[in-house]
Amino acid sequence: MYKAPRQITRDTIDLKRLAKTPEAHKYTHGHALILSGGPGRGGAARLAARAALRIGAGLVSLGVAHDALAENAAQLTAIMLREIGDAGALARALEDARLNALCLGPGLGLERARALVPVALATRRACLLDADALTAYMKNQSELFEILHEKCVLTPHEGEFARLFGDLSARLATDRPAAVRAAAERAGAAVLLKGPETVIATPDGDCAIHGAIGSRAAPWLATAGAGDVLAGFVTGLLARGFAPIEAAATGTFLHAECARSFGPGLIAEDLPEELPGVFRALGLQARSR
Repeated sequence: MYKAPRQITRDTIDLKRLAKTPEAHKYTHGHALILSGGPGRGGAARLAARAALRIGAGLVSLGVAHDALAENAAQLTAIMLREIGDAGALARALEDARLNALCLGPGLGLERARALVPVALATRRACLLDADALTAYMKNQSELFEILHEKCVLTPHEGEFARLFGDLSARLATDRPAAVRAAAERAGAAVLLKGPETVIATPDGDCAIHGAIGSRAAPWLATAGAGDVLAGFVTGLLARGFAPIEAAATGTFLHAECARSFGPGLIAEDLPEELPGVFRALGLQARSR
């Protein structure tokens, strides 16, 4: 028998974990690698990369194909850029063990996703799959499920959930937590189902819910790119060593807090920039060892 899902609130996230010690250095907080698509398709991955850096990853790199280098170099400063054109290049990049969290999906492209996802998962490092990295497997879900592992987080919206998990989507209307728990068990990885009521579950049945409804509503998140920022928040926390469900829960909470803090007129670029103010409002401070 599963325990009732826990609610994600300010009282249930670990603020001490979000803080940094004065003695720490950048590699203490991990190095996230965000994989991007081709020319003209880099915006989503740049949003994710900015979010990962803002939430506290020590370093963030954007991996792009050769023909997208100039476009991305013109728009990045604190985020590092490296050429990753194909599966072989990604495998070589991942020889660096300091790259400890990966994000694939935002603006990646389906063909590029099919080439890079297996390489990323083979390393068994923390890995978030979103958007194109999920859609690329909509006709052969079992191929993806066979290579997923316990350090992975899938972040589908309801349409992607239906394409990946088929029969389980019908259960969302009557028992959303049960459907997401069943999906996580089937996939062998954590699943974060996005929506006003975001549900996160792990293969062993652990489940958490964040309700951005009623007085806690965050309608400003209904804007292009907001999901890419959430992917970046969760990836940044994975880089910092958070377990998949805690990274997903904490990232979801902070994502909604940023939207509520900014309010009307929000666009996706505003979310990472709102995070420092949210941290201050939560009372986040440096912590001792």
